[in-house]
Amino acid sequence: MIERQVGLVWVAGEVSGFTRVASGHCYFTLKDDKAQVRCTLWKTKALALGVGRPGGLLLRDGQHIEVRATPTLYEDRGEFQLNVDTVRLAGQGALYERFLRLKAALEAEGLFAAERKRPLPAFPRGVALVTSRHGAALHDMLTTLARRWPALPVVLYPTAVQGDGAAAAIADAIRTANIRAANARADEGSVDVLIIARGGGSLEDLWAFNEEAVVRAVAASRLPVVSGVGHETDFTLCDFAADLRAPTPTAAAAAVSPDGPAWRHRLQDQQRHARRAMESVLARATQRLDRAAARLTHPRTRLTVQAAQLQTLTMRLQQAWQKQFSPTAQRWQFSRQQWQRAIRFQEGVYEQRLASFADRLALLNPQHVLARGYAIVTGADGRPVLDAETLCANDPVDIALARGRAAATIANVFPHEEKK
Repeated sequence: MIERQVGLVWVAGEVSGFTRVASGHCYFTLKDDKAQVRCTLWKTKALALGVGRPGGLLLRDGQHIEVRATPTLYEDRGEFQLNVDTVRLAGQGALYERFLRLKAALEAEGLFAAERKRPLPAFPRGVALVTSRHGAALHDMLTTLARRWPALPVVLYPTAVQGDGAAAAIADAIRTANIRAANARADEGSVDVLIIARGGGSLEDLWAFNEEAVVRAVAASRLPVVSGVGHETDFTLCDFAADLRAPTPTAAAAAVSPDGPAWRHRLQDQQRHARRAMESVLARATQRLDRAAARLTHPRTRLTVQAAQLQTLTMRLQQAWQKQFSPTAQRWQFSRQQWQRAIRFQEGVYEQRLASFADRLALLNPQHVLARGYAIVTGADGRPVLDAETLCANDPVDIALARGRAAATIANVFPHEEKK
């Protein structure tokens, strides 16, 4: 009846008399200053919670916890007890509920929207670190950055990452980093990406990164923000507001820095490929050059060879002429003389005819007419004036003489009758 009517309940108290027996079951008493109740954590539940395993739940006397359990009655002894279903450290339940409420409120404002996420620069000018000066996270990040890209400038903005006032200090460091980045000159090692980080811890240890002031500072950052808070299983509201969530501080440093060794290997591969390609091109060009050189003959050598060939052909031609054409050589010589006389006669006839044509053409030359005192008058349009009636008083005319030209203006025009 108890199990059916009450069901699962949350009970908080201090652990006392914790015992884990050989079978794997755990027994302890949960008490406060007014009451106590025996609790049983069966083996299957203990294994699921990782009780006693490294990194799992560690239960010990004096520890304040909260259990979700079913009230029941142990029949063999008639004792009231709680059959425990799950265990969490005291205070985590309230903190987690607060975490969920704040997450829902900020998410409703759009602070975690995917469209707000910005890409990280592939080759940043510098990186700002917002973390504790004394934490292991700083050492891990600096080691990773130095290994991957030693030339990358790093600016540290030290801040508390746990305890009272940590949230305000973290938010101030983020704002300071943004202000300095906005005002820095290129030669001052300006940064263009920011990492906010700390090592792992409990929900209480990481709570500063769940505070609203830090989340809003991350969301308002002009610099892209990488959140490397805690370990892989730790999530904070800062992770949701950041442009990129890294599982660890080391992973955050790797996310913002180029992989120097990988780039070096890539460039070496490209260099080898380029060298092989160039060697191949040079080899082919050398082969072509060798083939061309084999075919190339110096002009002097070629002329010498051709001169020798010409001399040989000349001798052969002379020999062939003497052998085959000597009987007809005299007849050919007589015919050639006759042709030459005929050609000279015809040339004389043509020269006489040409002289006659030249004389007749000279008579038609206008320059000879001008030499006898005549002139050629042209109007403003450049055409010869043939009729006086085409002219008017004051018309400009051009007069071509045997030697030189003259410009004139018409004073009077006389009709044909007056001329007659």
